Amino acid sequence: MNNLSQSKEVPDVFSPVKLGPITLPNRIIKAATSEGRSPEGKVTQALIDFHRGFIEGGTGMTTLAYCAISPEGFAAPGEILMIRENLLGLKKFTQAMHDAGGLVSAQLGHAGPVAHKNITGVRPIAPSRFLNPTSFQFCREIKKEEISKLIQQFADSAEVAADAGFDAIELHFGHLYIVSAFFSPWINKRKDEYGGSIENRTRFAKEILLAVKERIKDRVAIIVKISMDDGIKGSIWLDESTETVKILDETGTVDAFELTMGSSVYNQMYLFRGDTDIDGMAATQKGIFKLGVKLFGKKMLGEYPYEDLYMLKSARQFQPIVKNAQLILLGGINDYQHIKKAMESGFSFVAMGRALLREPDLINKLKDESQTEGRCIHCNKCMFTVYTTTNCVFTKEYATSSKSVL
Repeated sequence: MNNLSQSKEVPDVFSPVKLGPITLPNRIIKAATSEGRSPEGKVTQALIDFHRGFIEGGTGMTTLAYCAISPEGFAAPGEILMIRENLLGLKKFTQAMHDAGGLVSAQLGHAGPVAHKNITGVRPIAPSRFLNPTSFQFCREIKKEEISKLIQQFADSAEVAADAGFDAIELHFGHLYIVSAFFSPWINKRKDEYGGSIENRTRFAKEILLAVKERIKDRVAIIVKISMDDGIKGSIWLDESTETVKILDETGTVDAFELTMGSSVYNQMYLFRGDTDIDGMAATQKGIFKLGVKLFGKKMLGEYPYEDLYMLKSARQFQPIVKNAQLILLGGINDYQHIKKAMESGFSFVAMGRALLREPDLINKLKDESQTEGRCIHCNKCMFTVYTTTNCVFTKEYATSSKSVL
């Protein structure tokens, strides 16, 4: 068992550590936060500069997000398209991270019901016909032959990532994107072998994992980002997600699970916690939809107060389940004491998002002075900057983009 829950020894946060076939310089991973710096689906200098800031700031591995496996899989504007035609720019990206002294992971996914026709040009897909309560778009049911096609597209994108020099791939099986939507009884009403029992609803994810592993072997580490629960009645909860993770872990293909929660379909603040930025959400909408957000936004997004380490309790439920992979803790990690608590609780790595958006050099500060507290105030004004260029509103130098592609 690779988890540390059975060991009394607490690892050094800042020492090198193995993750599958790779070695990270420390146990801190920059969590995926969709950048919005790829207007043509390609790498830009602005994207390189954005991520190099985290590596130069001490983060062991940064995560390039969000990398769509096909044009129909985009979740927001300005995301990377992980296809072979973009290989040259992707190689420049990974080389820049390696030159800066860190590693880099590529988050691969397909938005499914989270997608919007205004971005992809096609109607979104879901396991079953489904009305997205946030975008008010009907999703059509994905056909079985399309499921097979998506499995191959995941494998194709994983191979491109490996050829581009990425050290790891992160398969996005969370937040009710297409794979996660199959897990959810709320969305998945299928009557075939991809619906019904937990085993059936996990089948799509398992087939993706096996296809990816067959294609890339041990060239890169494989991380699975997966929702523990999404805070939606009748959807994903711990009793089933632990079973799903157990099934995936038993394939022996996963090097680490990054445990997350919440969704990008509804009740989004269940993931983010902290202030609910209604004005930020309204700014992404037009006409009557903008008015609707102002009137009903808090009901739609939800309101959840911020707590340090707010995913820890749920994440610990997976420690007895996972036998082959390591575990990455996410959520409410803002200083050294939080990281130390994660290590003491048996997690191998931590993933940090908003705290590093606020201070890209936070990890170097923690190395120099462990009592340093991160400056993120969890106002969540960064949450909707994904529709322009993802940034902390207090860090202006990260608020610009570039239209030149590499």
